[in-house]
Amino acid sequence: MGDQDTSSSGLNSYHAIIPGLPDDLALKCLAKVSHGYHGLLEVVCKRWRSLIRSSEYARAKAQEGWCGNWLFVLTEEQIKGPWNAYDPEADRWHALPPISWDSSNYNHRGFSCVTVAKKFLVIGGCYTPCDTLGQLKRFTATNEVIQFDPFSKQWSRVASMKVARCNFACAVIHEKVYVAGGCSLSNASTLAHAEVYDPVEDSWQDIPPLPSAREDCAGFCCGGLFYVVAGIDNRAEQKTAEVFDPVKGSWYSHQNFWLFFRLMPCPLTTIKDCIYVIDDWDGNNVKFRDAATGCWITVGPVPSVQFSDLSRALKGFGFGLIGFQNDLYVLGGKVLKWEPSDGHWQNFEVVKLNVVRACKISGTQPEWREVRPIRGSHGAVVGCAVLEE
Repeated sequence: MGDQDTSSSGLNSYHAIIPGLPDDLALKCLAKVSHGYHGLLEVVCKRWRSLIRSSEYARAKAQEGWCGNWLFVLTEEQIKGPWNAYDPEADRWHALPPISWDSSNYNHRGFSCVTVAKKFLVIGGCYTPCDTLGQLKRFTATNEVIQFDPFSKQWSRVASMKVARCNFACAVIHEKVYVAGGCSLSNASTLAHAEVYDPVEDSWQDIPPLPSAREDCAGFCCGGLFYVVAGIDNRAEQKTAEVFDPVKGSWYSHQNFWLFFRLMPCPLTTIKDCIYVIDDWDGNNVKFRDAATGCWITVGPVPSVQFSDLSRALKGFGFGLIGFQNDLYVLGGKVLKWEPSDGHWQNFEVVKLNVVRACKISGTQPEWREVRPIRGSHGAVVGCAVLEE
């Protein structure tokens, strides 16, 4: 009888992942579930919580390539976690795990972020001491690159760039990451140096430098080419785009390409090789470049922000812009809320936003819709990127 009790106890201690299914099939079923639902899965039972957090679950998703779709966003005011992620399928936000070697005493700015080989990379930038007065501090750029794995949900370091830089151009072309320009020290000369990262080899290699040094610039991929736009060259704002052809291994210049002048680039993204921008000096209009004519075409304005205690809507600024499938996502930002009094500003305040708007890209006037607000994060968007499964 004693042996039977022991056997019965042993049998009762086993719990199937999903009753009625073999565990290998049950694991495959749960591995298919997108990351936005993982928080819900973890509260079902202890077995599921342990499984969702296990390396076995991460391997099962990685073997099938089921990373899900991720919209990564970092704003100037993060309440929890270094980054937030949105799952369009689940319509849910969640905070990414903290970076173990990160310091809350420093602000990370001037970096670039991209996705490549189903990983999310945060590249370069500079770390400046937090300043409650908002005063600009001297900085030294970093060449470090950190990687987030959407399967294991862990951060790690990968190979560093050859040159430390911040406020530089960056884009992914044929599963390789290209960077160019920027600066390495505050009040220092700009950089012409350019390099490329191969995630398979985990290594950086030099490519020919920019025709002229440029900082505060932005980069994007179009037609398999690396475009470097905006920024300043010898303290002059640039209309010229410098274009690198990875096949030929050389640069050429595209005159009168960029018409949006400011110290830092306006929000930009690409959808199917078409570049979109938010021109916040022209009524927050979304514009795209017609490759056939070379003209910038206005799609329509980003919706204004309405407050219950104000009679007029306000234009925002500091947005993030992400192109995902056929949607444009406009994220975060802030507005200057003020009341006029005898022709002067009175009682003004800067309101940091967590709103997210999206619209379908089509030939008609865009129809904007509200998306679930960013969770635990407000204000101007410092970095954003999209990872598609």
